[in-house]
Amino acid sequence: MPRQRARLLRTVIVCVFLGLLIYLFWPGSKELPAQSAQPAAAAVLDFDSPDSTLVVVNKKRPVPADHAPQDLADAGGVPLRAEAAGAYREMAAEAGAAGVPMSAVSGFRTGAEQDQLYVSYTENFGPEAADAISARPGYSEHQTGLAIDIANPDGTCALESCFAETLAGSWAAANAQHYGFIIRYPAGAEHITGYAHEPWHLRYVGTEHARTMHDAGTTLEEYLGLPAAPGY
Repeated sequence: MPRQRARLLRTVIVCVFLGLLIYLFWPGSKELPAQSAQPAAAAVLDFDSPDSTLVVVNKKRPVPADHAPQDLADAGGVPLRAEAAGAYREMAAEAGAAGVPMSAVSGFRTGAEQDQLYVSYTENFGPEAADAISARPGYSEHQTGLAIDIANPDGTCALESCFAETLAGSWAAANAQHYGFIIRYPAGAEHITGYAHEPWHLRYVGTEHARTMHDAGTTLEEYLGLPAAPGY
């Protein structure tokens, strides 16, 4: 009897050991941990460097005073960084082919040019109104060479909110993301961007990011998880 019990005990121990091995190493024997919604090896997005196409410039995040892109190229008569300029030319050409003519009004501006513009707005509308429609020098996206103001060639609703309802404005809102541009200051986001709705102000961020932001209906600040910048 003692021998039988010892033999039985050894058998039980072997069975338990084999069962443990099967549990640990047999394919599909246990659930794998849930994967993160975003790849762990996802690239870190650079929104600080003025040379990055994702740089964020707003009322809390100035651009270096002397910054000037070294790769400016023609974008329909205004200068933009080369990548953004090529994207704009392609967009304008395809819009035109679809029967929607589009003009470029303003692209890269130096800090000095932005200063002149801001002073003009301040003199005409007062400082509070100027801050809602124009960036102070050193706080303008135009100095990055990634922002462009567009218009209808006939000037209809140029630099006005009604531009959104025009051919060029509505086409840009529906299609600009396919060329890497977003409407940087959308309606209803003034408390985040710090600026009134500017349907003519396009900002180049690259196609992948632009499409994601467009589909989600988010601002650049929200997309990158940055604080709102309603004021200086």
